[in-house]
Amino acid sequence: MMKQGIYKILFNFELAPKVFRMVLEGDTSALLSPGQFVNIKIDGLYLRRPISVCDYDKKTIVLIYKVVGEGTEKLSRMQAGEELDLLVGLGNGFNAENDCKNPLVIGGGVGIPPLYNLCKELIKFGKKPTVILGFNTKDEIFYEEVFKLLGIDVYVTTVDGSYGTKGFVTDVMKNLQYDYFYTCGPMPMFKAIEGIATTSGQYSFEERMGCGFGACMGCSCKTKYGNKRICKDGPVLEREEIVW
Repeated sequence: MMKQGIYKILFNFELAPKVFRMVLEGDTSALLSPGQFVNIKIDGLYLRRPISVCDYDKKTIVLIYKVVGEGTEKLSRMQAGEELDLLVGLGNGFNAENDCKNPLVIGGGVGIPPLYNLCKELIKFGKKPTVILGFNTKDEIFYEEVFKLLGIDVYVTTVDGSYGTKGFVTDVMKNLQYDYFYTCGPMPMFKAIEGIATTSGQYSFEERMGCGFGACMGCSCKTKYGNKRICKDGPVLEREEIVW
């Protein structure tokens, strides 16, 4: 149920180097599950920019994004009070109602934001998630304390060992007990997780998108059940259907 609307910026500030948190006010009724995304129209640019939803309530949407190009750089300079044209409610999100009790939630870098709302949903359904957040270095860390405020165990890894466990998310994952997993992050992380995961799980893919709602086929990928569009059939796919 995609909706287009005009959303007012309430906050837009830097959380970590080149990582920004934006809070928008407007209609959130099209958001139905964690892991969905919005597609933002930015003046002067032809293609909208897809950004995953970190959290939302009845009136606001929280986005966390990294400045990686012209579009996100323009976003980072926008101020409270300005307005944005958004397509909202895009994508097939995470299923938090799976038959599990102690899921593992694994995020890498800017793949972390949608996992926050996922954790809130898992807790609502009586599950006890454990979270692993992976970064390159201490300076890049964000949202560790926010996840901890949910009353769950949170592990942080840094590649250079400047904070938490030195290494990768899998260095913590291999020592934990879990009965399901959810993950969002870069492809190298996914392949490492796939190599040691012992249960079913859901992967949320980060792909370049054109239209964002399934029309252009620019983000299609192969699965065991044929080609799927990451923007519409995903970004979340079940472990069992993915062709690596």
